[in-house]
Amino acid sequence: MAFSPLQVLSDAKTRGEQVAVVSLYDAPTAEICCEAGVDCILVGDSMGNAMLGYDDFLSVTMEDVLRHTAAVARGVKQSRRPEVPVVGDLPFGSYVSPEQAARNGANLIRAGAHGVKLEGAGPSALAAVRTLVEMGAPIVGHLGFKPQSSLRYSSVVQGKTAGAASRLLQEARELEAAGCIALVLEAVTSEVARRITEELSIPTIGIGAGAGCVGQVLVWHDLVGLTTPRKKPFRFVKRYADSRALFSEAARSFADEVHSGAFPTEEHGWNLPETELEEWRAREDGR
Repeated sequence: MAFSPLQVLSDAKTRGEQVAVVSLYDAPTAEICCEAGVDCILVGDSMGNAMLGYDDFLSVTMEDVLRHTAAVARGVKQSRRPEVPVVGDLPFGSYVSPEQAARNGANLIRAGAHGVKLEGAGPSALAAVRTLVEMGAPIVGHLGFKPQSSLRYSSVVQGKTAGAASRLLQEARELEAAGCIALVLEAVTSEVARRITEELSIPTIGIGAGAGCVGQVLVWHDLVGLTTPRKKPFRFVKRYADSRALFSEAARSFADEVHSGAFPTEEHGWNLPETELEEWRAREDGR
């Protein structure tokens, strides 16, 4: 029986270790993160805002996720740590029925994902989880702030009342019972996230859910400072570099050198051998 790369998540919970997860969308970045020590990669629908220029997550299509999942999977294989697992996100409207969930989940696995993530714990989401699990796909759930349901929320942070906290805990239990192997908790109060983590046997991955989860996930563009400064980052984002400034300076230097004639120089091109150049000139000039 083949070993599941996603076993790294449950093993970490058993050993009391922390897991670093990054949400990213292309092969070079996947290779960088694997070799930097990241434990798991999520190809999230956050690509809508971070990479594709959409105003929201809802515009992301199944085709978008499949294309970027395949690219990430290729990047992982090209790295020095090809065993790093990849989880693909099922986008808005892609798992309304168990049949649709099965079809789209299977396509994600074929594209190179080792597991499938979906949001919510309502009847259709639970039915989708059970169908995918029965089919043999490892499933990661997602509770708290659910970007695909963002139009329904009045605030980002979830679990701010006793009633809301109890509902989140119950939903987490239901997702575990349905067969999820892990659970993403987004923008959940720290106390609730810790209680869910302690009660469930499956690992939790937090994003704005405090330090009590088994792992933490951030979007690549946020953590390296590539997101536009015109958009205020969420409170849970920590920027580890200012890549936007670095890339901007590189682009500015390129443009300046092209405009001034400083680039390209002789070293950036090729020349005909002298004998071939003379023969060619003779041919053309003799016409």
